[in-house]
Amino acid sequence: MSESSLSLRRRRAGRGREEPRSPQDRAAGRPAARERPENGARATNRQGSDKRRRLGDKRDRILKAAVKVFARNGFHATRVSEVAKAAGVADGTIYLYFESKEELLFSLFEDRVGKLLSFMRDELPKKPDAPARLRAIIDMQLGLLEGERDLAEVITVILRQSTRLMKEFAAPHFNAYLDAIAKIIAEGQATGAFRQDVSPHIAARAIFGALDGITLTWALGRAEQGALGRAAGQLADVLLRGLAP
Repeated sequence: MSESSLSLRRRRAGRGREEPRSPQDRAAGRPAARERPENGARATNRQGSDKRRRLGDKRDRILKAAVKVFARNGFHATRVSEVAKAAGVADGTIYLYFESKEELLFSLFEDRVGKLLSFMRDELPKKPDAPARLRAIIDMQLGLLEGERDLAEVITVILRQSTRLMKEFAAPHFNAYLDAIAKIIAEGQATGAFRQDVSPHIAARAIFGALDGITLTWALGRAEQGALGRAAGQLADVLLRGLAP
C-alpha cells in the first residue's frame, strides 16, 4: 500500500471518529462543541469565578458573625467555636480564612478602614474644595456605622482590648487615615480656605478624636437611628468654623 493511500485511509478513519455536529455548527462550518478548546477554558473560568464568589460569601458571613459575637462577649471571652456556630460553619472552616482570633478582629477593622481609604482616594477628588472634602470624610465615617451598633462597638471598644493588635496591625492603618486627613487640611491652607496657624496633623488627630468619641458614646448608649447622621453635620460645622481663616 502506498504512503498516500495509507494517509487517505487514516484521514477517513479519523473523520469517522469525529464528534457529531449540530445543524447550526455544520451550517457555520464550526467544529463540534467538544472540539472547541475555548469552551473548556470558559467553563474553567466560570467555575473559578463561582468558587471565588462562594469563598467570598463565606468569609463575609464569618465576619458578620464575628461582629455580633465580639460585641456580645468581648474579645478575650470570645471563642472561635462561638463565631463558627454563629456563622453556621465548622470550627475548622474559620482557620481557612483567618489564622487566629486576632486576625479575625483585625480583618473587621481593616475592612472598615479600607472602605474609608477607598472613598478618600476615589470620591474626594470629585469634591470642589478642601472644606467639602473634609465634610465628606466626616459624613462617610459616621455614615458607615449608621445602623451598625455592634460594628461601632467592635471598632471603638473591642479593638482596644488587644494591645498587640493595636500596635502591630492597626497603627499603620490609623496613620494612613490620619495622613489623608492632614493632606486635606494642608491643601485647604494652601488655597486660603483654612487658617495657617494650625498643624495639619494636630488637626487630623483632633478630627479623628471627635469622630471616635461620637461613635463610642453612640454605640454604648441608645444608638438612636439617625443620630450619627445629625452628629456628622453638626461636627462638620464646628470643625470648619474652627479651621476658617
